Amino acid sequence: MNNTSCCTVACEQPLDQKYWDAQYQANTTGWDLGQISPPMRAYIDRIQNKNSAILIPGCGNTYEAAYLSEQGFTNITVLDIAPSLVKILQEKFMTNTNIQVLLGDFFAHQGLYDIILEQTFLCALPPSLRQKYVYKMHDLLTPNGILAGVLFNRSFAVGPPFGGSQAEYEMLFKGAFRTLKAIPELESVAPRSQSELAIELQKNSAVSVSLYTLEGVSCIDCKNEILKKLQALDTIQNASISTDFKTLLLVTEQQIAVAQLQKTIASSGQYSISKITL
Repeated sequence: MNNTSCCTVACEQPLDQKYWDAQYQANTTGWDLGQISPPMRAYIDRIQNKNSAILIPGCGNTYEAAYLSEQGFTNITVLDIAPSLVKILQEKFMTNTNIQVLLGDFFAHQGLYDIILEQTFLCALPPSLRQKYVYKMHDLLTPNGILAGVLFNRSFAVGPPFGGSQAEYEMLFKGAFRTLKAIPELESVAPRSQSELAIELQKNSAVSVSLYTLEGVSCIDCKNEILKKLQALDTIQNASISTDFKTLLLVTEQQIAVAQLQKTIASSGQYSISKITL
């Protein structure tokens, strides 16, 4: 099994519930290690509070949840969008009161968690959703909560998986999270050796993290023009726009009125902005 591979079934299809369910039905789960990854096991072994509320989104076969339960953790939630997989997990953990198995879309999920474990989830999402990912992770964590796991520290010709670089991730999470750890992972399994970045990010509860829909943005120059205008505002700590130019993520010291943002980015009237709540 090639553990950096993902699907073999029509990767050009939308990466929606139907797509991911098809991967599990066809057993085309090349990302599945068959066991908890060494970096994730090492991180879990350092968690002291066994009652921490822990979420594993895009959980897959969730060897992490099984390991957490074996180590005495009592409040584990696993979430996946694939019905076929979730049915199997619900049966597997039916008598395990430490693990709650949920079927659902991560971006529609509601809750509060002390720790969110990232294991091959971000890499499974289209890059255009990364701003929404940061917003939702920040939203789901308790004050000073932790997002921890591994990210691919390399690029791929096609995806999923979708990769990135340490510099890209640092810019993406800037302001919304404090970086406790972001280093090349040395304990990765052989097929992923020298291609993973270990992260521990702490939620910055002192800022406001907001998401907006953009209209009228159609090119890199437009994107850069908007970011330049926004970054000139004193209260903005970070601003990023999705790869499809449709979503804006803002990290600010305090909430900024949409009318003020509209005035800032669209003096010519060609762009429009509206707030999103997930």
